[in-house]
Amino acid sequence: MDSGLRVHDRWVVPEAELRERFSRSSGPGGQGVNTTDSRVELSFDLAAAPGLPEPLRARALDRLAGRLVNGVLTVTASEHRAQLANREAARERMAALLRAAIAPPPKHRRPTRPSRAAKERRLAEKKRRSQRKRDRRVDGD
Repeated sequence: MDSGLRVHDRWVVPEAELRERFSRSSGPGGQGVNTTDSRVELSFDLAAAPGLPEPLRARALDRLAGRLVNGVLTVTASEHRAQLANREAARERMAALLRAAIAPPPKHRRPTRPSRAAKERRLAEKKRRSQRKRDRRVDGD
């Protein structure tokens, strides 16, 4: 955890740019539920990240616009009882979000049409299926 958050093989978010806040987790937890701060909020200022190239920053800001508050991305984790496990879960979630946000857009799909033979096979199968269902019917005289 000391080297930073590895998002991509070429991009590691330095530890100094990440902010962690701890608070009490809600839900069941036994005797220690009211005393341990196991919930983790991990924040990263995406708008001011110096290590991110400008085209990737613009793409990430655009894709994560609904999750950002003043350019800051925040992820919470409280599913584990241990604070360390929640810290790991929050880091993994943050890395996955950032990885998906900077990923290149998918290739444009060229629309295709089914071939004549494919259309004929589909229609022949429909006729066979309807004939099979017709044969199963019991005609009421």
